[in-house]
Amino acid sequence: MSTFENLTYSSAEQAEINQWLTTSDRLKSSSTDTKSLLDTLNTHLASRTTLLGAKPSKADIALYESLAPQVSTWTAEQKTGQQGHPNVVRHLDFVQNSPLFGLSVAADKKITVDPEEILYVKPPVDAKAEKERLKKEKAAAAAAGGEQAVVTDRSKGIAEKVADKVADAKAAVVGAVKGDQPTQKKEKKEKAPKPQKAPAASAPLSPCLIDLRVGHILKAIKHPEADSLYVSTIAMGDKPGTDDTTEYEGQVVRTVCSGLNGLVPLEEMQGRYIVVVANLKPVKMRGIKSCAMVLAASPRLKEGEADDHKGPVELVTPPAGSKAGERVFFEGWKGEPEGVLNPKKKVWEMIQPGFTTTSDLAVAFDAGVVKELSKEGEEPKTGVGKLVTENGGVCTVKSLAGGIVR
Repeated sequence: MSTFENLTYSSAEQAEINQWLTTSDRLKSSSTDTKSLLDTLNTHLASRTTLLGAKPSKADIALYESLAPQVSTWTAEQKTGQQGHPNVVRHLDFVQNSPLFGLSVAADKKITVDPEEILYVKPPVDAKAEKERLKKEKAAAAAAGGEQAVVTDRSKGIAEKVADKVADAKAAVVGAVKGDQPTQKKEKKEKAPKPQKAPAASAPLSPCLIDLRVGHILKAIKHPEADSLYVSTIAMGDKPGTDDTTEYEGQVVRTVCSGLNGLVPLEEMQGRYIVVVANLKPVKMRGIKSCAMVLAASPRLKEGEADDHKGPVELVTPPAGSKAGERVFFEGWKGEPEGVLNPKKKVWEMIQPGFTTTSDLAVAFDAGVVKELSKEGEEPKTGVGKLVTENGGVCTVKSLAGGIVR
């Protein structure tokens, strides 16, 4: 029995449920419009957990009963290929497994869903680039439409110059008859150059310049073009419309590539809370734009030892109860982070060597490691500050004491 039978629905929600019940009936048949209905449904579910958004209803169950027999026979290409319907598959998998709907589908009757068999990942839309493209198109259209106006304005300017010269000549003749001295035009005063603004003082080097936040991995898959990479969809507290973000299941998210494939099992990446560096400049990694970095710890290399990237690796875990977007900072170094770190200033490269793990498995910053924190002639800064949330909870790793975090 479903657990939402006592839910109440508004008249608008009830109307939407009725529409989806009709659609479910149509999807049972093999009519020619089934493909277009599936396309519409897949798009609708791209940012929704249920047909109503987040609220379960009998329409979700009806859709499952209509589509399950078809989807169970789909190929991997039909499920997650470029022309496939991955959001439909995800929704049906949610309905057949969630206790909300009380379906109790036998294991051998369920639709098979392999989280690692993702054939195509849609590249995230670069909102900034799209805005620039529309701006250029608008400017081009305006230029084409305004050509005539430009010609008219030029003709008008020439006519005005001719009229001015005629008026000057006439005034000179009249003045000569009257015996007047020709008047001299006033010379234009040269404008004094505007004073140059002094460049803004750069903030002193500090780990607080790095925007560290709690992130929630909503989905992680293998990179389709790189064996060592995962592609994760992570909520990290961004506002709607923020550059380099998209929307997934009703949340503002970023796409993040991380070299953790083979080091952290894919199932351990699903749905977990981690710590991210949110203000590094985005970079493309094998065709997919990565817009943040997942923090992880690994053993510290001994002198002369080469980094073979074989691990072990442990993800940094925020304290229990943390929420996506919550700021984390090192004790003694709290401050306002930069918007986007300037790669030329090498802030991350200078600060990161101080990121470490302590004997009690806390993530911390060792100021004594980063010599650039102190100005010439000053005493070197020292001290170890743990990575904490606003309420004092400490970010930790599972077992790697004395490791390096990056």
